[in-house]
Amino acid sequence: MPTARPVSDVEVLIIGGGLAGLTAALDLAGRGRRVGLVERRHYPFHRVCGEYVSNEVLPYLQRLGADPGPLRPAQIEQFLVSAPGGRTLTARLDLGGFGVSRYLLDDYLYQQAAGRGVQFWLGSTVSNVSFEPAADRFTVALADGQQLTARVVLGAYGKRATLDRQLDRAFFRQRSPYVGVKYHMRLDFPRNLIALHNFADGYAGLSAIEDDRYCFCYLTTREQLRRHGSIPALEAEVLAQNPHLRRVLTEAERLYAHPEVINEISFAPKTSVEQHVLMCGDAAGLITPLCGNGMAMAMHGAALAAQHAHAYLGGQLTRPALEAGYTRAWQRQFASRLRIGRMVQNLFGGPRLTDAVVATLRYAPAVVQGLMRQTHGVPF
Repeated sequence: MPTARPVSDVEVLIIGGGLAGLTAALDLAGRGRRVGLVERRHYPFHRVCGEYVSNEVLPYLQRLGADPGPLRPAQIEQFLVSAPGGRTLTARLDLGGFGVSRYLLDDYLYQQAAGRGVQFWLGSTVSNVSFEPAADRFTVALADGQQLTARVVLGAYGKRATLDRQLDRAFFRQRSPYVGVKYHMRLDFPRNLIALHNFADGYAGLSAIEDDRYCFCYLTTREQLRRHGSIPALEAEVLAQNPHLRRVLTEAERLYAHPEVINEISFAPKTSVEQHVLMCGDAAGLITPLCGNGMAMAMHGAALAAQHAHAYLGGQLTRPALEAGYTRAWQRQFASRLRIGRMVQNLFGGPRLTDAVVATLRYAPAVVQGLMRQTHGVPF
């Protein structure tokens, strides 16, 4: 008979090693908790992401001992948005932000967490999560047969995963039309500027990251891609109609041959607790990329999850109080941002509408600043 594989036990098991998962791991390890993290890939690796981080998270990263300064990120202070025809508006970012690749940042956070005793299962996927009420404990099965147990499970596995099907999450039953595409580039472009360039049925973000590189990431629809047949054809026939994007596409040096691509990006509302699992990052809710605050929100959500999990493990909260308290805190911090983000995205739905919105907002700088404040938080 085969020997049964041993069961690994931790206090907190985190499913997913992106920004939310890694910062929650660092936070909880710093509080003295035994933490495990399951990630299906091995660091470092690329992700589809705009790679701009609002400075609202800097105090938190510094408290975690993970100041991004050693990564030499780009410092970003200005914002520009263009309509498909080329009309632009610009604004100063109140807090500013920094640009750094996920390839570098995620690996940096992973190294920090591993150095502080977080146990990692890399190259592993979760096949089942079950909660045992009598024991007040989770059993998590990995695809390779390993079993893990934990008192708290955090779901930080991103926008969409097969685990969402197992948890029977409502948003997973709805098809999403959105596709994301990302490149790293070199080109002549201001390093203190983040630009959002609109095109028919989509928009593209461009901003500096480390090492004189730039992240170019865009969102469009699956139907748009199907209609044009390929990513190069889509870029030549649709994105290049915007003169700012035409310049990027013709002048930039692309630093890897094939872009990173992700399908089924859903902006539908999600719940922050599912079957006793605390969701954070994109698994709890995804702000539209147009707002440029997803990375900071992931880390802020991790801070809330870590705070509540630590209180529960210390006996200060019952499980119902843990789940209700985290849900309230998450909604208070993010529900309005997500709602306004969806509203802002709807303002940029087509060439004529976008041109009219940009033309109007050029003469309403207070409205622009107000929208940015409504989709961002304050330093924490």
